[in-house]
Amino acid sequence: MSPLKRLYSYASSEQRDIWLACVFSFLNKVFDLAPEVLIGMAVDTVVRRESSVVASFGFSTPMQQMGFLGVLTLFIWIFESLFEYLYRIRWRGLAQGLQHRLRLDAYDHVQRTHLGWLENRRTGDLMSILNDDINQLERFLDQGANDMIQTLTSSVLIGAIFFYIQPAVAVMAISPVPVILIGAYLFQNKLAPRYALVRAQAGALGARLQNNLSGISTIKSFTAENFELAAMRADSEAYLQANRAAIKVSSAFVPVIRMGVLSGFVVTLVYGGWLTFNNELAVGSYSVLVFLTQRLLWPFTRLGETVDLYQRAMASSERVFELLQAPREISDRVGAVREPPLKGTLRFDHVNFAYGSMPRVLHDITLDIKAGEFLGIVGSTGSGKSTLARLLLRLYEPTTGSILLDGQLIDSYPLHALRQCMGIVNQDVFLFHGTVRENIAYGMPEASMEAVIAAAKSAEAHGFIAELPDGYDTLVGERGQRLSGGQRQRISIARAVLKDPAILIMDEATSAVDNETEAAIQRSLERLSKGRTTLVIAHRLSTVRHADRIVVIDGGRVVEQGTHDVLLAHKGIYANLWDIQTGS
Repeated sequence: MSPLKRLYSYASSEQRDIWLACVFSFLNKVFDLAPEVLIGMAVDTVVRRESSVVASFGFSTPMQQMGFLGVLTLFIWIFESLFEYLYRIRWRGLAQGLQHRLRLDAYDHVQRTHLGWLENRRTGDLMSILNDDINQLERFLDQGANDMIQTLTSSVLIGAIFFYIQPAVAVMAISPVPVILIGAYLFQNKLAPRYALVRAQAGALGARLQNNLSGISTIKSFTAENFELAAMRADSEAYLQANRAAIKVSSAFVPVIRMGVLSGFVVTLVYGGWLTFNNELAVGSYSVLVFLTQRLLWPFTRLGETVDLYQRAMASSERVFELLQAPREISDRVGAVREPPLKGTLRFDHVNFAYGSMPRVLHDITLDIKAGEFLGIVGSTGSGKSTLARLLLRLYEPTTGSILLDGQLIDSYPLHALRQCMGIVNQDVFLFHGTVRENIAYGMPEASMEAVIAAAKSAEAHGFIAELPDGYDTLVGERGQRLSGGQRQRISIARAVLKDPAILIMDEATSAVDNETEAAIQRSLERLSKGRTTLVIAHRLSTVRHADRIVVIDGGRVVEQGTHDVLLAHKGIYANLWDIQTGS
């Protein structure tokens, strides 16, 4: 399906407004062309007087005829202005409304797109689609659609008038039109791939900008400003060259059209004048033809700009609709209606998993976790520890095997409800630009201030929050950059605790914090793990030494499990890691 058809199909709820906008554009052009006909009638009245065309309407004297033409002109201008107002309101309303809906739908789709697909895409490219590409569609609907309709309307109406007045002149005057239209089609085919490349380069440039602005502190730390400037220059140069290639083709369009306009006007002027000299064409009719020739052909000079807008819009819409076809997130199973119970018993039953075509990450994982158990999961980097948390949250599905919650397959619960009964604290804490309170209450915006403070106290965050300039109303900055890593981590814990989840997951929550913060997190864990199932994934073994049970993952397999003391006595992988971390 062509991008235009897909766009029209997408705008099915706005089709009434689209047709009204088209009708208003058409009527505006009808009344816009009428003054040229009135000029011809006025010339005819002055030359032929009592035998003029207007006299046949019952106006006998020339003054009556001119008075009638004056009143008619007044009404024509009023209606032309009215329909211009109406079509502008409709097209601009459509442009704004469709842009708004398309951006929201595309953004919502991105939120619900499968995580594996998103992780293979550049954030800046997605931002370019959601912002610049959708704006291109707005510009086309705001201006280009009306221009296309009015150009077609003027061609049909003026062609009909020409054939009515003098078919021979009409044939000669309109003869450039097929050439112009064929040229427009050829230019469109040449422009389409060029503008597709322009949009792709715009996405690459946006990705570079977004990536560099996010990592500006790293750029400064490694004095890589010149390196990144060179990389930015290369991406910007590629975008510049892609635009130049498209502009080179689109700029040649108008001069070609002008030659067609010139030929049609010269034919009408010369041949029509010759017919008038030989009394084969009335002076008034000749005047109408001369005026209308330019009205017929001159709008085609704007066809280049319209084609340019159209091609940019179609290239952009192709990218937007490709995004809307991205694979959706793991969906609810048919019949998944039960709410998760609050016990928190978990079972990983012979779970195997691989990320796409990558080598297998987990191998035949079987784990039984009791409700209320504090389970530590440790292992070397890349052993598959964090993948267990991702599978539990159903960010991915096991390749084979199954995961059960309170004896039921986790896909038998609605996805939203499943995630609501879990609280997670990640190693890479993401705080939104807002206040401390807003970040703690993220996901629970209706939470009271008392509940927010209680969650902060449980995470041992209340003390430093109270010392901030505005307390809980202090802005944390983008990604929480105004706070230290430990402070961000404790706010993240408070955010998870506020949900009062049946299952608490700590994924490397202490790997990047100082000893004091780790001690605070350990104290928090002692309180928070009571009465709920707690999974703590950790590099630092000191974080999980007091766990009810510790599971050691190596190469995607469960190789050891037991308490801290039992594993030390076993003299296996855990004992070796403990010796390394404690310097024994």
